[in-house]
Amino acid sequence: MSAPFDHALLLDIASLARRAGEAILDIYRQDFDVELKDDRSPLTAADLAAQTVIAEGLARIEPALPLVSEEASQVPWEQRRTWTRHWLVDPLDGTREFVKRNGEFTVNIALIHNHEPVLGVVLAPVTGDLYAAARGTGAWWQAEEGGDWERISTRELLRPAIAAGSRSHGGSQEDTLRRLLGADYTLQPLGSSLKFCLLARGGADVYLRRGPTSEWDTAAAQCVLEEAGGAVLDLHGVPLRYDRGESLLNPEFIAVGDAGLDWRAKLCDAGLP
Repeated sequence: MSAPFDHALLLDIASLARRAGEAILDIYRQDFDVELKDDRSPLTAADLAAQTVIAEGLARIEPALPLVSEEASQVPWEQRRTWTRHWLVDPLDGTREFVKRNGEFTVNIALIHNHEPVLGVVLAPVTGDLYAAARGTGAWWQAEEGGDWERISTRELLRPAIAAGSRSHGGSQEDTLRRLLGADYTLQPLGSSLKFCLLARGGADVYLRRGPTSEWDTAAAQCVLEEAGGAVLDLHGVPLRYDRGESLLNPEFIAVGDAGLDWRAKLCDAGLP
């Protein structure tokens, strides 16, 4: 099925994400071991299999571009600071959900240009849902490989609002969400970067994240959400940016569907940051 948009690189990356998803599912359908990394986060053979597929694929597609990935050795800041363009990848975002076998994990591939995500692909291997976006091309959803592409967009903030929330990283933020959204908001738990995609499809209004995330957790989905009409902001109301320094950790942030609102003022009124 031909795509209703003309962006060869985006389609190449979408195809690569599906190949990585197949490698993940080969292991997901079997018994697998779980290791713990130094930060106590889980690691499986599926993370490594997807990493191999993606790294080899990107090297063929754009051999000159460097790669930053959760499952690769990190390049020192002294080298990264000279980059204007690089790939940013999480080969399996939501390993905890993978281990629980609830299907709420994704493949995330982003292209960063001058600190901004300008291309992003997010694949949910279990359902086959694939989200793809590139700067100026819009955000698109494909329900299965070879299927039709549907353009997606966010919605205006609803009352009562729906807040997407982490499945495995909860935290006490109810009071903050009440101040932002009103006492009658509802919470929709969901794993991995699928929370951003729910906003991008108009299925929820905000996702507030207090606590650490890494750049590869958010970049691809941020591009999808922005092209769908939303935004990802730090708690001062400034758009999230990438490769800012030695640390690859993001500041705390809020993802929003209705980017037309004055979220800087709303965050301030809610007592944030």
